[in-house]
Amino acid sequence: MTRALRRFRALPIRTRLSLLVAAAVAFAVAAVSVTCWFLVQGKLYEQLNDDLNEMARRPGTVTALLQECTQDPPADTQVFPGRSDYVQAIKERGTPCVDPNSPGTVEVTGSDADVIRRADQRKVHFRDGTDDDGEQVRVLTRYLGVDPTDGQGVALQLAVPLKSTRATLNDLALILLLVSGVGVVGAGAAGLAVARAGLRPVDKLTEAVEHVARTEDLSIRIPVEDDAEDEIARLSRSFNSMTSSLASSHELQQQLIADAGHELRTPLTSLRTNIELLTRSEETGRPLPEADRKALLASVKAQMTELAALIGDLQELSRPQGQRGERVQVVSLTDTVEAALRRVRLRGPELTISADLRPWYVRAEPAALERAVVNILDNAVKFSPPDGTVEVDLADGVLTVRDHGPGIAADELPYVFDRFWRSPSARALPGSGLGLSIVARTVEQSGGEVALTRAEGGGTVATVRLPGAPTPPPETP
Repeated sequence: MTRALRRFRALPIRTRLSLLVAAAVAFAVAAVSVTCWFLVQGKLYEQLNDDLNEMARRPGTVTALLQECTQDPPADTQVFPGRSDYVQAIKERGTPCVDPNSPGTVEVTGSDADVIRRADQRKVHFRDGTDDDGEQVRVLTRYLGVDPTDGQGVALQLAVPLKSTRATLNDLALILLLVSGVGVVGAGAAGLAVARAGLRPVDKLTEAVEHVARTEDLSIRIPVEDDAEDEIARLSRSFNSMTSSLASSHELQQQLIADAGHELRTPLTSLRTNIELLTRSEETGRPLPEADRKALLASVKAQMTELAALIGDLQELSRPQGQRGERVQVVSLTDTVEAALRRVRLRGPELTISADLRPWYVRAEPAALERAVVNILDNAVKFSPPDGTVEVDLADGVLTVRDHGPGIAADELPYVFDRFWRSPSARALPGSGLGLSIVARTVEQSGGEVALTRAEGGGTVATVRLPGAPTPPPETP
């Protein structure tokens, strides 16, 4: 059984569907055919029983047969003139008294003797039997009474041949068998046709998957009708959506690698130049002036710091969109902004940073959220003039950071959140161009929105909206 099941599972899905359909139809046809055959048999036998009952109830049947069987010798009188049915009277002992017109004698069984012993004229016993030639007959046995000559009970037996009934049932069985065979074959063919038609979209999907696996071409799409809502259409749409996402991810990955290589080239070139100058000075025995040496070392340190920041930003952006570094939890945005302000004030001690913060709680990653706020504040500090002012406000889940720097040109605003994008005026300043990309990604993952706009009177306003509440939600047990 297990081996057969394994072989069945190894068959192509079309063959399995065809076999399953054919098996289901065969079972249904077999059940209907057998039921039909037994119903017809019951009706035919019921008709035979009715005919035998009608014969047994004819007036004078019992009297004539008793008179014939009690005479010695029996009278040569036909109980049913003109008929060729089996008519005989039987006793518990002795030979049956057969009507002269009967085609033969019906064999007497123990059940017939039981009818005589019960002596119940209201009961009629039906059975299948045979005559003295072995022909099958339908037999009625009915108790008549007591023979006054010997005191034995007498029963009437009537029988009709079953030859025509059996022939009808055999013909019916043959017809049902032929019809069932044609139905099963037709069902198998129909199942195969339906399987081919139904699985044609699966074939297209399989070809598309094999094409992608073979060529890594993610631009392939499976055509789907707009109004199709079946499982195959849903699967095709899911595949198209998956390939679109993979293509977009692959494109972003290639772009990220290209941009990262471009951004890494500048600090690495500067590092190599500075280190070569220091090495050449040591090799030639001509030391650099102390001021130049310190400037070179400071430049190396700054480039290493920039490389470390760039690598950290790349690691942050390389994480999949749905992956979280920490478990998302309820975070006090107010505390996060205060922690970010403490870090940023150390980077711009000459600036005046004012803050008006009201309580607000959000669901986010604490470290990622603080990094995003630090990036926004860093931009404000970086572009603020000496002794400038940075205004920070948090109310009803809206964080605004305004600086009084040169601001962003209107034609540059659509690109500020792109990876590695830097305005021409900021390319001389340190940075990788990934800070705002990280901000946008973190805010979106927390269900919020971020925007940069030009401020009236000069400067830039960064606005972050995060869903939440002014009070923390109650802890669930």
